[in-house]
Amino acid sequence: MAAEAVVRFAVILAAAMTIAAVPASAQTNNSTGDQTRIDCRNGTNAAGADCAKDNEKDGSGATRPGAVFLPALIVDLFPNPAETPVPVPTPAPRQDPGTPSAAPADAQPGISAAIVSPTDLIAVQPPRAVAGDFVPDEVLVTVDGDAGAVQQIAASFGLQVRSQRQSRLLGTTLVRFGIPDGRPVGVVLAQLAADNRTQRREPNHIYSLQQAAGIVNYAFDRIALDAKQASGENVRVAVIDTGIDDTNPALAGVIAAQFDAMPDVPVEKRDHGTSIDGLIAGVGALEGMAPGARIYHARAFEGGKSTMDVILSALDWAAEQNVSIINMSFVGPKNDLLGAACRNARALGMVLVAAAGNNGPKAPYGYPAAFDGVIAVTATDARDALMPQANRGAYVFISAPGVEMVAPSGAGSDVVTGTSFAAAIVSGAIANLLHAAPGRSADDIEKALAATAKDLGPKGRDNDFGYGLLDIQAAEAAKE
Repeated sequence: MAAEAVVRFAVILAAAMTIAAVPASAQTNNSTGDQTRIDCRNGTNAAGADCAKDNEKDGSGATRPGAVFLPALIVDLFPNPAETPVPVPTPAPRQDPGTPSAAPADAQPGISAAIVSPTDLIAVQPPRAVAGDFVPDEVLVTVDGDAGAVQQIAASFGLQVRSQRQSRLLGTTLVRFGIPDGRPVGVVLAQLAADNRTQRREPNHIYSLQQAAGIVNYAFDRIALDAKQASGENVRVAVIDTGIDDTNPALAGVIAAQFDAMPDVPVEKRDHGTSIDGLIAGVGALEGMAPGARIYHARAFEGGKSTMDVILSALDWAAEQNVSIINMSFVGPKNDLLGAACRNARALGMVLVAAAGNNGPKAPYGYPAAFDGVIAVTATDARDALMPQANRGAYVFISAPGVEMVAPSGAGSDVVTGTSFAAAIVSGAIANLLHAAPGRSADDIEKALAATAKDLGPKGRDNDFGYGLLDIQAAEAAKE
C-alpha cells in the first residue's frame, strides 16, 4: 500500500512538473498578472493591494486560468486534518487605573464603566494648540442634554465625569471631564467636537493672583476723592480671590456673604483676599475707597492658583447675589467659557474690573482683563510712574495706584504691590459712582472713566497706561 502511494505521488509530481514547464504565453494572455500572483505567493510583490485580492480568490477554491502551483497539489495529496479555529482574544476594556476591576462608585446605572480606545475616536477638527497653563488631564465642556447625556458622552469618549452643574451665566450644563488615559487635552477637545451635544469645549486653564513684592510704605492719595466724603454705602461688590481673615478689624461689618468655590481644599492663604476687600471697603485705620460697600466674597484661589471651573462657579454665585461690580484680581490665558460668562455678566448690568497682569512688557494679553466689556487696570506708583512689571497692550483701559501701598492682610497689614490692588482701587472708586448715582449703567461708567482719566505717557490712549490715571471726581461729574 505504501509503495502504491509513492508511485501515485511520483506520477502526479511528474505531471505537475510537466504542466509547470509549459511556456507562460500558452497558459494566459496576461503574463504580468501571473508574475504578480507568483510574487504574491513568494512574498516579493510590491503591489500589496493586488496580492490581497488574489489571496482572497485562492482561498475561495475557484479555478483560475494560469499556472498550477506545486504547493497546491501537495496540499491536495496530503490534506491536513480539520483544524479547530483558534479564538482571537478580545482585550478587556481599559479601566481607570485606580479601579482596575470595579466600576466607579458613582457610576450611573446602565452606563458602562469601560473606556474606549482613543484610536477608535474620530476627531472632526485638528488637535487644538492650547496656550497658557492648564490642568493636563481635564477639559471643560458645556453640554446640551441631561445627566444621562453627560454619562453617554463620557463613555463614548473614554472620559470621567469629575463634576457637573448648571451654570447661570453660561445658561447650560458645565461638565468637567477627566482624561484617564493620558491623551493630550488638545486631542480630546478635537475629538469632542464630533458630538453635537457638546457646545463649547475648553481646557481647564489655570489663573494666578497678581501680587508683587512690596518694599516701602506709602499712602495712596493720587485719586481725586475726598476721603471724608468717600462712600459706597449699600453698593454690592463681588470679589473673587483667596480666602479672607474676616476677623481683621478692617473688615468688621464689611462682608455681606461668603462662598467657597473649592470647599475640598483647606484654606491656607488669606492675605491677598483680605487686602483686596480692605482696599475696596475697609474701615478703621485702613479705610478703603468705598466704606459702606457690601462685599460678597468668593474664595476661588489657594496658593495663588485656581482653575477655570472653580472661577466660573464663583462667577455664577456672584451673579446670583445681584452685585453691581465684580472684582477679578487674577490673570490667565484666554478661555472662551470665561469670555462668555463675562459677556453675559456685563449684559446683566454688572461692571467688571480686572487686573491687567504683572508679567512684564512682553507678556501675552492677560484675561479676563482683555475681554471686551472688562475694565483692565494697570498699576502706577506715587509719582504716576508705571509699575515696571505690568503687562502692556491695547486692552489696558485705565491706571490706578497699585505700587507699595499699605493694606490689611491676614497678619494685620502689609505693603502690597501689583495690578491686583490697582484693580481693587478702581472697583472701590466705581462703588462711589454708583452710590452717588445708583441708576448709572456699566456703559456710562466705562465711558466716564475713559473721558476723564488724566493722560499719562503718549497723548491719548496707549498700551502702557490705557486712557490714563483714574480721576474719580471728574468721572462723577461726567454724567450723561
